[in-house]
Amino acid sequence: MAQATITRQKDLFDLSADEEPPGCTVNEADEPPSLRLLRNREKFFSNVRDEDWNDWKWQFRNRISSIEDLTKLTPLSLRDQVNMTLVTNKYPISITPYYFCLINHDDPADPVRRQAMPAIEETALTGILSEDPLEEERDSVVPGLVHRYPDRVLMVVTDICPMLCRHCTRKREWRHGRWVRKPEEIDRMIAYIRDNAAIRDVIVSGGDPLTLSTRQLECILKKLRQIEHVEIIRIGSRVPVVMPQRIDDELCNMLEKYAPIWLNTHFNTVRELTDEARTACDRILRHGIPVNNQSVLLAGVNDSVQAQTALCHGLLRAKVRPYYLFQADEVEGTEHLRTTVEKGLRIIEGLRGHTSGLGIPTYVIDLPGGGGKVPLQTSYLVSRSDGHFVFKNYKGKIYHYHNPKGVQAETGRNGKSKVNNLQMALPEMVAV
Repeated sequence: MAQATITRQKDLFDLSADEEPPGCTVNEADEPPSLRLLRNREKFFSNVRDEDWNDWKWQFRNRISSIEDLTKLTPLSLRDQVNMTLVTNKYPISITPYYFCLINHDDPADPVRRQAMPAIEETALTGILSEDPLEEERDSVVPGLVHRYPDRVLMVVTDICPMLCRHCTRKREWRHGRWVRKPEEIDRMIAYIRDNAAIRDVIVSGGDPLTLSTRQLECILKKLRQIEHVEIIRIGSRVPVVMPQRIDDELCNMLEKYAPIWLNTHFNTVRELTDEARTACDRILRHGIPVNNQSVLLAGVNDSVQAQTALCHGLLRAKVRPYYLFQADEVEGTEHLRTTVEKGLRIIEGLRGHTSGLGIPTYVIDLPGGGGKVPLQTSYLVSRSDGHFVFKNYKGKIYHYHNPKGVQAETGRNGKSKVNNLQMALPEMVAV
């Protein structure tokens, strides 16, 4: 293929225009997360029997849910205690013992810590960002059922999570106490779905729906499967990351009965990919349930090419597909964890060509105001003219591509040729 020698243009989203964006750096040769888990369990929970530790109900009952609980496990300065108490008065804390043991407690900037521990920055910019930037409540056709796209709906069945992630989109719900939708509320959702034949895809979310008992969850899935036009069911859960003990045979056997079911989970850093987490994902997969990962781009957690590469490679080794990389939503109490869109685009460009396409998630923004998800990508198109394109590849080299005319002959009923003009107007190419 011919290669031009024209000068490469610098644009806003050209990774070569700047060095790799700063952020958390992760070395895959770092202490394996399973080893850190083992050491911290011995340090903080040495008196807990294996049968209890591996019981998801024990993990759930023994969540760290107050600053007092936290100070019993790890020393905190008086200033930290005061700041965390101030934060948790508005945004509570909840961390499973398992996830607490993934934290490098010697590193204040540890990426696992940043997702779990309250930070005083959560109280900044109050009133500037939104409690519900995606306007889910506006698009709720009945309480808990969000119908934004024509063919799919989102069921919010509980606000309970094993861990309260500091970047949570539904952080507004934390102050409303713990709740699970009543049977009559679920029935109203089911009735709406049944009466709308265009709905073929139902996402069961929360909170975390896997905090429900297996019996409660099965009741919902069984009702959905009785609706003929519901083709697939998706479950959104961070349980494989923060409480993998929940993924037991009883749960997986039940889920398999209502296939096709897809599980979307939420690993943000390779330091969350323990042996236990991988085993949980493998168990789900062996029951015929594909697992996708939806991570969020977070400052100091995964906002570098190196961190994202390590995460995506780790996911593929765990047989989990890197599906989405979300730009963090404009949620009140999360500004300190948000990054620029330019950084996200540079990270995606840094992945492209340096790892397989299977390992590159789609970078998306869920638009504020209920605009829905839009994909973002850097532009590899340099210029175009009639029938001719100029591209740059991942190395920045220039290549020419000649577009086919788009006119071909088809044979009609009478045996004569008819001409269809297949050349369609190409929309203007932009950087995003």
